Amino acid sequence: MLKVSEIEVRYSGVPVIHNVSLEVNRGELVSVVGANGAGKSTLLKAIAGALHPSKGFIQFENQEITHLSTADIVRHGITYVPEARLIFGPLTVHENLELGAYVLDDEGAVKKNLEYVYQLFPRLAERRLQQGGTLSGGEQQMLAIGRGLMSNPKLLMLDEPSLGLMPKLVDEMLEAVAKLKGAGKTILLVEQNVREALELSDRGYVLQTGRTIHQGTGKELLTAEIIKKAFLGL
Repeated sequence: MLKVSEIEVRYSGVPVIHNVSLEVNRGELVSVVGANGAGKSTLLKAIAGALHPSKGFIQFENQEITHLSTADIVRHGITYVPEARLIFGPLTVHENLELGAYVLDDEGAVKKNLEYVYQLFPRLAERRLQQGGTLSGGEQQMLAIGRGLMSNPKLLMLDEPSLGLMPKLVDEMLEAVAKLKGAGKTILLVEQNVREALELSDRGYVLQTGRTIHQGTGKELLTAEIIKKAFLGL
């Protein structure tokens, strides 16, 4: 479904990602793991069109999207849920979710998506008329993911969905990701909880200083020496 081929991404002329490649097949959950500053979020932003590679190309469903705008990439079926959540604080939960469906013209589809999100995150249903800015951090993350689901994405990209959450909510958030995978969603995940991410993943890639240094199935990476030493403390 998604093919990233040897892309280089620069900030102010300085390369941050060097010749990174990855693939995501339909129905897979693929994780990208690495230390802070490895280039994981930059990679997702490049796929989402927020940054444009200086080299290489990105294809989605056999169409090149390397230099498309973010709006056009969303219309192609890719949704990016950023690390910062970026919800609209003054708007209600319900209004935030409706904005996520702006590319859909079918009211029936919007209603169906709302029901799905409220079923996935019952707490959002309880707070549907509450302003987004008054939600807890965990609830705001649920809202950000829910808003991402509202456009019926073919590929959902999640950037650190458990960041800053207390342990109980981390488990809850990762359970929601597991449910999305179980429902057949195609997911590209960046997650600081490396063990949990790889346990959920079909495949994964390890980034270090903007380069891919290892890849394999989730099980293979869990037993790889570089993962055990660098991330699992073994």
